[in-house]
Amino acid sequence: MRPELLLETRSAAETEALGRALGRVLEPGDVIALAGELGAGKTVLVRGVAGGVGAAEGAVRSPTFILLHRYEGGRLPLHHVDAYRLAGAQALVDIGLDDVFEAGAATLVEWAPRVEGALPDERLEVSIEHAGGDLRRLLVRARGDRYEARVAALQRELA
Repeated sequence: MRPELLLETRSAAETEALGRALGRVLEPGDVIALAGELGAGKTVLVRGVAGGVGAAEGAVRSPTFILLHRYEGGRLPLHHVDAYRLAGAQALVDIGLDDVFEAGAATLVEWAPRVEGALPDERLEVSIEHAGGDLRRLLVRARGDRYEARVAALQRELA
């Protein structure tokens, strides 16, 4: 069984702070697959990740109509992909977005289950669910040795 963390946040500010902690442990080439209902907090988490890598977190917005935003200016570039409007994994491949998984950047994919077949087998998966009011439950799961190290680092970062 791969390592995982079950976390709770009680506000958008806490979700963003969790994202900053995650951003501080990311390495070039990391891929983070985000899942959760509309409004669950995926983009809020990404905003925090951008802050954690030192990018301009205020610039983060949902890329629903653009599909990809690239944030620079931090210790590593950050790609933010939104697969909500894609018909499936092949659509991601057809438009060339599989090239965003480059070694020098970290990539976050919102609505990742829609394009799972185009994602690397090894990745970090973060599922976010509403748990009533502002409460969110986040499950962070490693898929691969590289991401086991990220889960352990995140756990240390949050301690």
